[in-house]
Amino acid sequence: MTWKTAVANIPYGGAKGGIGCNPRELSVSELERLTRVFTQKIHDLIGIHRDVPAPDMGTNSQTMAWILDEYSKFHGYSPAVVTGKPIDLGGSLGREAATGLGVVFATKFLLTEYGKAIASMKFAIQGFGNVGSWAATFIHQKGGKVVAVSDITGAVKNPNGIDIPALLKHKENTKSLKDFEGGEAMDPNDLLVHECDVLIPCALGGVLNKENAADVKAKFIIEAANHPTDPEADEILSRKDVVILPDIYANSGGVTVSYFEWVQNIQGFMWEEEKVNYELKRYMKRAFHDIKAMCHTHNCNLRMGAFTLGVNRVARATLLRGWEA
Repeated sequence: MTWKTAVANIPYGGAKGGIGCNPRELSVSELERLTRVFTQKIHDLIGIHRDVPAPDMGTNSQTMAWILDEYSKFHGYSPAVVTGKPIDLGGSLGREAATGLGVVFATKFLLTEYGKAIASMKFAIQGFGNVGSWAATFIHQKGGKVVAVSDITGAVKNPNGIDIPALLKHKENTKSLKDFEGGEAMDPNDLLVHECDVLIPCALGGVLNKENAADVKAKFIIEAANHPTDPEADEILSRKDVVILPDIYANSGGVTVSYFEWVQNIQGFMWEEEKVNYELKRYMKRAFHDIKAMCHTHNCNLRMGAFTLGVNRVARATLLRGWEA
C-alpha cells in the first residue's frame, strides 16, 4: 500500500489489517459485534491524521459505518476516520465503483499506447465481486466484449460477449453465476487461460503461477487484484511478451477515491460524482504517464517502472525529512 499510494501521488502511507473470519458464515448481528469489538481494540491506533481504514475483502460500507460509530463513542463524531462509508454518513459519491472504474481508466491508457481501444478487445474477468462487476460494467458500456467471467459460485463464457447487465441481474436474484442463460457454463479454473485479448484478475493473489502462466492466451493482463501474478509467472509471461499492468497502479482507483472522501470530510464540502470521476481519471492518467517516463528512463517494464516510481518518491520524502542513515 505504501508504494501504491506513492505511485498515485496521494499523501498516505499504507498498511493492511483485518479479522480472520469468513463473513459469509456470520449473521449481520455477529458481524456488527465483531466489528465493534475490533474497533474498541484499535481506536487509539487509528485517527483522522494517523491511520484511516478503508474497506477491502469481506467488508462494505456498512462495516465502515460500524467502525465510524464505535470510534466516535471514544473520540466524538469523526467522519474522516474511515472511508468507504455510506453516502448518508459522509461517504463519497463514486467510491463504490472507484476501483473498477480506475481499472478501466488504466486499461484504456495502456491500450492507447499500443494503438488499441477497449471497444475492439475481448476481455476475461476473474472475480465478479465489487471490482470485477464494476469493471465488467464499464467495459460493456464502452463497447468491449466480456467473453468470460468467474467467481466462487461458477463461471460463464460467451464468445460473442456476455450481456453484463443481464448477468448482474441474474446474480442479484440467484446469488450465483450458475444457470445464466446468456452464456455457457465453464470450469472457473479455465478462465485464466481462456481465449481473450485482455485478462483481468480481480480476485485473490497468486492465481497466475508457474503451473498456468505458459497457457495464458491474453496479450495484456490488468492486475485488478493484489499480487495476482507470482514472480515465476511474471518471468514466463514476460518471455511471452505479455504486457502486465501492475497492481500497485491498476487497482489504485479505490484508495485514490478514499483519499477524495477523506478530503471532502475534512473540508466539510462534498463533491458531485462527476467531479469525483473527473479527478480519478486525472490522477490515474498522471500516474500512468509518470510510470511510462520511469520505464523510458530505466529501460524497464511497467512493474519495475511503477515500483521504481513509488520507492523513489518515498525515499525522496525520507531524505527531505532528514531520516537518512
